Amino acid sequence: MADPKGFLTHERELPARRPVDVRIRDWREVYEDFPKPALTKQAARCMDCGIPFCHNGCPLGNLIPEWNDLVYRDDWHEAIERLHATNNFPEFTGRLCPAPCESACVLGINSDPVAIKRVEVEIIDRAFAEGWVTPQPPAARTGRKVAVVGSGPAGLAAAQQLTRAGHDVVVFERADRAGGLLRYGIPEFKMEKRHVERRLEQMRAEGTEFRTGVDVGVDVTAARLREEFDAVVLAGGATAWRDLPVAGRELDGIYQAMEYLPLSNKVQEGDFETSPVSAEGKHVVVIGGGDTGADCIGTALRQGAASVTQLEIMPRPPAARPGTQPWPTYPLLFKMESAHEELEVEGGARVYAASTTEFVGDEQGRVRALRLVDVEGPANGFKPIPGTEREIPAELVTLAMGFVGPEKGALLTDLAAAAGDPEAFFDARGNVARDKSYMSGVEGVFVAGDMGRGQSLIVWAIAEGRSAAAAVDRYLSGETALPVAIPPTARPLV
Repeated sequence: MADPKGFLTHERELPARRPVDVRIRDWREVYEDFPKPALTKQAARCMDCGIPFCHNGCPLGNLIPEWNDLVYRDDWHEAIERLHATNNFPEFTGRLCPAPCESACVLGINSDPVAIKRVEVEIIDRAFAEGWVTPQPPAARTGRKVAVVGSGPAGLAAAQQLTRAGHDVVVFERADRAGGLLRYGIPEFKMEKRHVERRLEQMRAEGTEFRTGVDVGVDVTAARLREEFDAVVLAGGATAWRDLPVAGRELDGIYQAMEYLPLSNKVQEGDFETSPVSAEGKHVVVIGGGDTGADCIGTALRQGAASVTQLEIMPRPPAARPGTQPWPTYPLLFKMESAHEELEVEGGARVYAASTTEFVGDEQGRVRALRLVDVEGPANGFKPIPGTEREIPAELVTLAMGFVGPEKGALLTDLAAAAGDPEAFFDARGNVARDKSYMSGVEGVFVAGDMGRGQSLIVWAIAEGRSAAAAVDRYLSGETALPVAIPPTARPLV
């Protein structure tokens, strides 16, 4: 145990965010450096519980009490060894995961949980700074070839594990750069892309090959992929977005979040001087109250929006854990992310329990306003409340309402046909069905991440990528030494 009295003598503390008026003028990450003494105190708060419920909260099975104790004892090298034992990319999860581990922390019963994410980030950042994160090429090659389709967190985790097991791995990505949503779905202010680049550099040095700009199913058919590779891992994500089919949806100026956000990231990559879809000087409405909606808020503010309003059809969540969501479950609480703080300071609004009824256009066919109405909560089927109809200015609208499953393009259509029973190739939720070994209805074709489980968290994507890699290795070699994190039947906590 790090410090037997640590959880009694130290309060939860996180690094300060840079001032709003400063950070919305650049695209750097929002947090200040965290002093080492403060971090040590946070690690000391871990109680090394007899039953560490944080393990239950994290599907990766991160050895949280172990590396908290190691940080407290200033053994950073061993801390990164224990962290990497279960997590290929802690620099991603520590910045992007909503931390179900913290919701499950025993301290959360009657106090603030351990700042697990912050300790995780500091461990991996220290490891990179010290040069401890190096390529780990396999000692021997098996001669077996594996194709991984998709370079998001699930695909990258599967590829790294399989490469280290000795297989020849090729990662296919239809975008022009590897990284999936890590690259083009996450704004720079939330995670600078240098973190992605240095991990890709490590993977290339280990022997993983990346082929970008390849739309598998079109540029390379499913049949050809199965012919050229001994196994295939589908890790393309749940990229079919949810739309809003109301009057005026066809107007110019209305975009899906994943049409809007990647363009801003391409500006940071140097592809554009300014985004082809910019919020500069416009009244912006973001429809959707989740993390993607917050990303749209922060992006619009940095582009110089005249105003930003976020709409959410659900009622405002409570600030404290409700009785219906007891510890150690993941509670749905009111969040004040960095983008929300920026919105508040800049005079924007977060509107709850409201539904869009119509987009209103101008004479040029561009959206100029949005009509909405207040609704009663989900128990009443989001019933409109008479007399609450109103109109707000909207010159740029982003739809951030989540995803409904994988895209049913040529790749999945052809594989479904090859399975013999196209309908059975998908589960009841429209995701690609798989058995307990992550294999789909097609021999040698495995499925990991959101494509198989639906929209979920980055920790689940990495855990499934690692698990699918172990299944592929066993399929190719008869046995495996790769760790298995979770079964594919497990459901996400959030």
